[in-house]
Amino acid sequence: MEVAAGALSPVLRKLGELLAGEYNLEKRVKKGVQSLLIELEMMHAILRKVSEVPSDQLEEPVRIWAGKVRDLSCDMEDAVDDFLVRVDEGSSRKPTNMRNRVNKFLKKTTKLFGKGKALHQICDAIEEAQDLAKQLADLHKRYELDMHSSSNGATIDPRVLALHKDVGELVGIDYTRDELIKTLICEDGSSKEQLKTIPIVGVGGLGKTTLTKAVYEKIKAQFDCVAFVSVGQNPDIKKVFKDLLYGLDNGKFSDIHNTTRDENLLIKQISDYLVDKRYLIVIDDIWEEEIWRFINCALYKNNLHSRVITTTRNVCVSEACLSSSDDMIHQMKPLSDEDSQILFHRRIFQSKEKCPEDLQAVSREILKKCGGVPLAIITIASLLVSNQRVKPNHDWMDVYNSMGHGVTQSDIAKDMNRILSLSYYDLPSYLKPCLLYLSIFPEDFEIERDWLIWRWLAEGFIQCDKEETSLFEIGETYFTELMNRSLIQPAEINEEGTVVTCRIHDMVLDLICSLSSEENFISILDNDEWHAPNLQRKFRRLSLHNIKAKVQNHQFDSTSLSKVRTFAVFSPVTCDWLPSLSSFQFLRVLDLGNCGSHKSSSGISLKYVGNLIHLRYLGLRNADVDELPTDIGKLQLLQTLDITNTSIEELPASVVQLRNLICLCVNKDLMLPKEMGKLKSLEVLNEVGLSSSPHIVKELSHLTEVRTLSVECVNMDEDLIDILIKSLGNLHKLQNLRIHSGDRLLDRMCESWVPPPNLRSFDSWYFSSWFLRLPKWVNSSSLPHLSTLEIGVKELQGDDLQIIGMLPALGFLRLAAKRVMGMLVVRTDAFPSARCCMFFGFPTAPCLFPPGAMPRVQHLVFEASAPSIASREVDCGMGHLPSLEHVEVWLEHENSSDEEMETAKAWLRRAAEAHPKCPTIQMIADVPLPPGFNKILDMQVLVIPSVAVDAVPTFQHATNNSLYRHNSQ
Repeated sequence: MEVAAGALSPVLRKLGELLAGEYNLEKRVKKGVQSLLIELEMMHAILRKVSEVPSDQLEEPVRIWAGKVRDLSCDMEDAVDDFLVRVDEGSSRKPTNMRNRVNKFLKKTTKLFGKGKALHQICDAIEEAQDLAKQLADLHKRYELDMHSSSNGATIDPRVLALHKDVGELVGIDYTRDELIKTLICEDGSSKEQLKTIPIVGVGGLGKTTLTKAVYEKIKAQFDCVAFVSVGQNPDIKKVFKDLLYGLDNGKFSDIHNTTRDENLLIKQISDYLVDKRYLIVIDDIWEEEIWRFINCALYKNNLHSRVITTTRNVCVSEACLSSSDDMIHQMKPLSDEDSQILFHRRIFQSKEKCPEDLQAVSREILKKCGGVPLAIITIASLLVSNQRVKPNHDWMDVYNSMGHGVTQSDIAKDMNRILSLSYYDLPSYLKPCLLYLSIFPEDFEIERDWLIWRWLAEGFIQCDKEETSLFEIGETYFTELMNRSLIQPAEINEEGTVVTCRIHDMVLDLICSLSSEENFISILDNDEWHAPNLQRKFRRLSLHNIKAKVQNHQFDSTSLSKVRTFAVFSPVTCDWLPSLSSFQFLRVLDLGNCGSHKSSSGISLKYVGNLIHLRYLGLRNADVDELPTDIGKLQLLQTLDITNTSIEELPASVVQLRNLICLCVNKDLMLPKEMGKLKSLEVLNEVGLSSSPHIVKELSHLTEVRTLSVECVNMDEDLIDILIKSLGNLHKLQNLRIHSGDRLLDRMCESWVPPPNLRSFDSWYFSSWFLRLPKWVNSSSLPHLSTLEIGVKELQGDDLQIIGMLPALGFLRLAAKRVMGMLVVRTDAFPSARCCMFFGFPTAPCLFPPGAMPRVQHLVFEASAPSIASREVDCGMGHLPSLEHVEVWLEHENSSDEEMETAKAWLRRAAEAHPKCPTIQMIADVPLPPGFNKILDMQVLVIPSVAVDAVPTFQHATNNSLYRHNSQ
């Protein structure tokens, strides 16, 4: 019922604006709007209370009534939106004088609301509201009004990241992980060198994937190639095969997802690739035997000790996965009482010892009901923490009493669904639609945080009363709170500790899909099956998953699409199969970026996109689109336009009319129109090529709301550089700046640029982007909030490293140098907040950082010569860096013997083993660059085959494809 209550909120706000604004409403309409507003406010108050009760506990008449209110609210909002948009349509054009403007405005509003369609819509809505009001009396007696508000958090609870950051440290899996590794790696006489498969079976929530990841991460370095692929309940087998190829070799198969190949060809391609390799492959979450048989056909049965791990909820599937009589099935078991308590208290208190006495008894009772299921434990624990503060005892008792009989071994799935429902109904009202919206994504889909927030914004889920506050930043707090409540899980966490992408646990996805379907919030077409309770309903949000060829002739009913607000495609479909955009009247979000790239002769048609006057989000990333229509300027409400990795070569001139555009992502070679400075609302401008659009350099100075800017600066002359520096100086709200290929620009910025006060990241890491010296503005007073710094410096001075190290908020540093002038000096107070430091081009063994420096660093990358380590001239001890978890060492191979290399590797291994946390260590041998290499001035990306040591990732992978290797010559 929360969806019904949530649907009313924007209507109430917009009706209030309608009455308060100067819209020249005639008396009859104004009186009707006032009456409707009163009725809806009454409904909203009751629905707020009703929404706290799970829908299965409500009487049928209440559910029916709430559904009618929801549909009424959505239709009412559409009517008001349509009126407001059409009233404002064309208002950006400048009339000859103010009197003409006013007369034109009044004439338009009178015409629209005096006798137009909008009048009928509102009058009909008023009559329906009055009918529904008769039902309020009985409900009012049953439910008391309870208007309350909830606050949201500002930072992700570190306890959440601690649970997901390193699967090897999670509770209760160490022993099981080590036993599985012994089974996989240690050979006995019977297994010989043949392929071995271990199926892991257990119900959802027991931690199959977590255990498998722990094993995978621990042993993957021992194999020639590895891949971890999720299948899911309704898989696209072609996508599974493509994911497998990409995982095995993301360089060779980098474009595999944009190719059209049948299953047989993909199977052959996988098999041919694996024929002479020792491989480790994880196939996660298999639901059907038939799917496994398909996948198994692709796995070449060589005699190189290759290994396969599968996970499934189905015992029959696990038995089908056995490759020989020697293989054994691993049955997942619940956590022990002790491990359950450790996990529970770690999530809430960070350690078992911190649990206060008055909560110990109730915590034990809660854990009994969790039944040792990790997902249940983490979810319930998240309910007991609010804004990183532990809730009081009475809240713990409320949660305990709400859990019913808890989790039983007879029906874990049903019991888990009830526990997860507690977490959903505990959410504040503004977060519930945000969570339900996640059901639009397919199972196992990796969701980018920023793009999720832009979609929430387009849907109107994010609201703020303060004009100076960024709605996107409010959306970040929404995302953070869902993360803190363990309802979404981090998938990719960058080196700075920021969650970049997230996933939804299968059981959480099942819950929100069920709730979305009940509330007609989202409808999904998966294969040839509609996941919607009533096909007679008009769709509000429509998502297409895994559309098979046999249903690609499906014709959408234009009437059923007329009320759709979001249309998203997550399956390769032919361009002529997509519905005409003319079918959508109230579309807010159009995302075609995941429907594959067929490169057909016609491409995706964007005809009629200019008629989508309610559109806020247009996502075309990776789509088969060649151009944008000239009438795109009509989309006056458009907030996000993403055309990254498309064939579009230039933006239409009408784009500058998009005065509400907040986020624009393009390709660096794309030509931008003139007068881009009119886009005053822009906050994000990504991948702009200044050489292809030099006029934008001056226009940038007018984009004073920009927070994130990424530019490429190839072949800029001196005058243009001066203008650019001046324009950058006007961007006082800039937080993230990325500069590609801008050596001359960087030289000028070194002295003349003054960074904005809230700069959080500066990235000039690119093969041809170097400062001559460390800029003067890189200091703690000029950059108090800088958390990410990626730069190359031609001449690094002795105290520069200490200067960088005193940046108080610096969490991630990637620094390259061509020459070091003098002795590098670092004090004990350096790098107080750093979590990842990467140094290239100059020797930086751990001994350079004295005890006390880098107290939080977890990931360290440095270069050293093998002879200096082998001779013990350089101390490679790491014990004084207390938080270290991963070390990457680039060993300079030049002028060193094989014996010195082996000795250096041995010392480094011992240093890692001696550390209290036993960090993982990777060693990469340097490959000398060919003579005359530094004369290649226009090269931007260099890929050098590495000499792999200890089966570590390739040179290209180790540096995230942004390479620079120092050539001393």
